Amino acid sequence: MRWVVVIPVKRAARGKSRLDVAGADRADLAHAIALDTIEAAARCELVAQVVVVSDDPALARESAMIPALRFVPEGDPRGLDAAVATGVAAIDPDGRMPRAALLGDLPSLRPGDLADALRAAASVDRAVVADAEGTGTTLVTAAPGVAWTSSFGDGSFARHVALGCQALAMTDASTLRRDVDTASQLEAARALGLGPRTAALLAAARPA
Repeated sequence: MRWVVVIPVKRAARGKSRLDVAGADRADLAHAIALDTIEAAARCELVAQVVVVSDDPALARESAMIPALRFVPEGDPRGLDAAVATGVAAIDPDGRMPRAALLGDLPSLRPGDLADALRAAASVDRAVVADAEGTGTTLVTAAPGVAWTSSFGDGSFARHVALGCQALAMTDASTLRRDVDTASQLEAARALGLGPRTAALLAAARPA
């Protein structure tokens, strides 16, 4: 089973408002994190196509060389769930394929960790992966023939379980659980090994 993975990405100017790293431009850092996430997802052996939902032209240009990638315009920003639904409807309106929504802020994501989750998700109608804190969500899935639904945002893990998603037992060491909104979360992701763009940007950063 190979999946369509939808990744919603805000314009860099609007994203990662809480991510403050000395010497690093926040918009550049948001771009690097998103691109590392997208590339890791595209390299996953169980992913047939990555669909990025965004109105960020710079992100589209910078990811042009990543294979199996499709961009879908977000339109007026209406939140993560609306962006994901736009991507799902654009690529698989009849729900015939296995679909997943992945957050675009996982700079340490390894393709193998995503594959582990998708392999486990293949046996259930809906699945969810909790973030490292256990309250948020990094991945939601739906099997072929199952209507798409999601409820991202603060406290989303409990809402996804209430929607019928089965919680997947990913270890604390899984890079799939390490989403980044703050500098401390970025440091936790760095300990697992950052993607090349994020790592290079931080290496070049100098404290102000």
